[in-house]
Amino acid sequence: AGDGLMCFFNDPVPCPDPTVRAARMAVSMRDGIGKIAETWHNLGYNLGFGVGIAKGFATLGQIGFKGRFHYGAIGSVLNLASRLCDQAQAGQILISQRVCQDIEDIALLEPVGEFTLKGFHKPILAFKLVGLRSTGS
Repeated sequence: AGDGLMCFFNDPVPCPDPTVRAARMAVSMRDGIGKIAETWHNLGYNLGFGVGIAKGFATLGQIGFKGRFHYGAIGSVLNLASRLCDQAQAGQILISQRVCQDIEDIALLEPVGEFTLKGFHKPILAFKLVGLRSTGS
């Protein structure tokens, strides 16, 4: 979707700890983009990088027609991740409460409050993923 990127974890290939993997990738990408953004800023351009991470069930599979297939997904969890991404400021990784529960042992988190998001009847509690805790290895 334009300048956006959507990643699926645990499908189509199952993997252990998909939520932890998503968090690690988001932090790594944010840190890498931060370095690139600084270079571009010195050239007069502003790059922003915001991430939204949600966990849940979705319908996934091939979409398209003979000769042109795409792997896609539909479901409220995708909408939630997209809406969190829309709310994220440059350098922010916003996560849902379900993601927070899965990564709280390895992550540095800050509550950011509730968001009223399009398509959701109740306000959504979100957290900011600040970084990852050192594992000592």
